[in-house]
Amino acid sequence: MARHEKDAGEGLKMKKLLNSLVSYRLRALLKKEFNETRHDRKLMFSMTVMPVVQLTLIGFALSAAVSNVPLAIVDDSRSPESRELIATLTESKSFRLAGYYSSVDQLGDAVSRGKADAGMVVPYDYARNLARDRQTTIQFLLNATNANTATISRGYAESVIQRFNTGLRNQGIHVRAQPNAGSDFARRGQVQLQPAFLYNPGLVDSWFIVTGVLGLLLILDSSLICSAAMVREREAGTLEQLLMSPASSSEIIIAKITPLFLLLFLMMLAAIGVLKFSFGVPFRGNILLLLAGGALCILSGISIGTVIATFSKSAQQAQLLCFFVNPPLSALSGALNPVEAMPKWLQPFTVLNPIHHFATIARGTTLKGSGLIELWLNFLGLLLITLALGSLSVWRFRKQLS
Repeated sequence: MARHEKDAGEGLKMKKLLNSLVSYRLRALLKKEFNETRHDRKLMFSMTVMPVVQLTLIGFALSAAVSNVPLAIVDDSRSPESRELIATLTESKSFRLAGYYSSVDQLGDAVSRGKADAGMVVPYDYARNLARDRQTTIQFLLNATNANTATISRGYAESVIQRFNTGLRNQGIHVRAQPNAGSDFARRGQVQLQPAFLYNPGLVDSWFIVTGVLGLLLILDSSLICSAAMVREREAGTLEQLLMSPASSSEIIIAKITPLFLLLFLMMLAAIGVLKFSFGVPFRGNILLLLAGGALCILSGISIGTVIATFSKSAQQAQLLCFFVNPPLSALSGALNPVEAMPKWLQPFTVLNPIHHFATIARGTTLKGSGLIELWLNFLGLLLITLALGSLSVWRFRKQLS
């Protein structure tokens, strides 16, 4: 009995502490917002399930790897040696045979018409040069309309040719068959590069993509849904009813964003599960740092949506403003491409981008095992952006209420 009374007393103390921290007005508003959110099944589905589905689809669809590049062949040698070289290229996953052509002009026409993205010309004296231990040059043509695909295909070709050269040396042939890249292949001295891949030994490109897309979805979904919810409240006239209550503007904003924040946080937890079990992303760091960065990223997105709502008079205007705000945030985030690939005059703007900071935190905590000592600048940047946007949204909201 005494123990029961002691537990009841402790529960009463906790309740009193909670009541002192959260006013009864805020509790009433939170209860109202949670009830409305619970009854809006479409909103809950779009905030929890759809982002996880999008992350899965984007992670599998977007890939920097290039495979099965159509390769057209002009074999002027028509020898067993040339057929062996062609088989070495086309039997790899990088290239597939798109056809044989009798001249370089026909090959160029095939590339221009899109029948092939790459072409190889084997010279007529290819086999003779191999037999005489002479250098031989293979012309390799690439469709550079997509510069990224062309660059990767060239690297694949050079890698395959390098393996082919190793096989020739094992057979006692000391010549080198090599794509013509405009350099002097006849030099005697050579520098060999032995790469060591840190943090991602298997070169799984999806690890880079999905960790960036996670921050992208957190910002886009939170800003879109929050702005739409705030504008819908204004159009329905319920904001005016809230103004009649004794609640302050800060309490109204907190009550509005709390259910959205919790739903988005649950979505983030599900998305982290997808990163781990669907894409095999390793978690070498502290998971709490990732969750803290995600919480700040969600608050940044909600603040962006609230600011957009204060500048919009209708749902259409809010969607249009989100369209102008979110694409630059995505492009200047480094979520899908390295920041170093951007022009130098654009790179400083990534400091003001919450997606960039969260992507750095996500990749640091998962792939590199970084701690707060390495990531504190990104946490500070994300915190300052969240505070600045949150203060601006509160100020704009109060201005509208007055």
